[in-house]
Amino acid sequence: MYPQRRLRRLRKRHIQPLFKETVLTKDDLVMPLFFDETIEEKRAIESMPGQYRYPLSSAGIVAQRVQSAGIRSIILFGIPKDKDSEGTSGWTENGVIQRAVREIKKEVPEMVVIADTCACEYTDHGHCGIIGDTPCGTDLLNDESLEVMAKIAVSQAKAGADIIAPSCMLDGMVATIREALDLEGFTETPIMSYSTKFSSALYGPFRDAADSGMSFGDRSTYQMAPENPGEAFFESETDLYEGADILMVKPAGFYLDIISSVKTLGLPLAAYQVSGEYSMIKAAAANGWLDEKKVALESLIAIKRAGADLIITYFAEDTARWLNEKQ
Repeated sequence: MYPQRRLRRLRKRHIQPLFKETVLTKDDLVMPLFFDETIEEKRAIESMPGQYRYPLSSAGIVAQRVQSAGIRSIILFGIPKDKDSEGTSGWTENGVIQRAVREIKKEVPEMVVIADTCACEYTDHGHCGIIGDTPCGTDLLNDESLEVMAKIAVSQAKAGADIIAPSCMLDGMVATIREALDLEGFTETPIMSYSTKFSSALYGPFRDAADSGMSFGDRSTYQMAPENPGEAFFESETDLYEGADILMVKPAGFYLDIISSVKTLGLPLAAYQVSGEYSMIKAAAANGWLDEKKVALESLIAIKRAGADLIITYFAEDTARWLNEKQ
């Protein structure tokens, strides 16, 4: 104990770097990108300063830019020209994500391309699959929607996606998609499941970005209740047994305890720092209340410290630049 034990001995500025217990690297980061089939020039997302919807024609260029920043993986979201009640544009050969994947893999073949696999961006009602009458009113139909997810997943794999990432929170989604991929010969294509995805108020800016708002209700009958950590763990454990290769917790910053819990399952773990988390930091920084760089890096360190192996974040490109500056 003091005075013999002095913890500050190892906090001298030139010694500190030798003993960092948590180190954030560019390889930890995944950059989300939005491609819009209806535009010809990039369009700013007002609720997410610094983020854009990109036209399909720029897919390769955008991927090259992200790669040049030092980011090795991206996750793609699409805004289609046409929507219907079954989300059929989500699995067509020339769908917005399918075309974006092909273009990116042609221009930057070494980029790890993750395809978000859901129907909410492609349905005219904004829910994650087929809706219909249930004893509790109109709601998402689970088993009918699984067929849609299987079609979307296979089409994305055929286009060249490296990783399939189902985000719909349907019961059985991983098992259904694994079987569908295997039947089509994609036995080596990993599944990164949004295994514990909360019904969060932090998704608002994303719904502006991806045009995925709902025409009625909410997603609380299929996404997780924030009050239920035990159920949250069981959701990820279930996806592990169904064959997921990577698990995910979404959102990240408000759910560090869940990240730590799910990490004990032993699979690689992703965490999604969602649009609301990003926009709150951006807004506070724009008002001079916070230092954007310091707070963003601290938030990402916290997510990694909690146990995340991959962090999906809109700060990915900026973070890569900040990390270069520190070297």
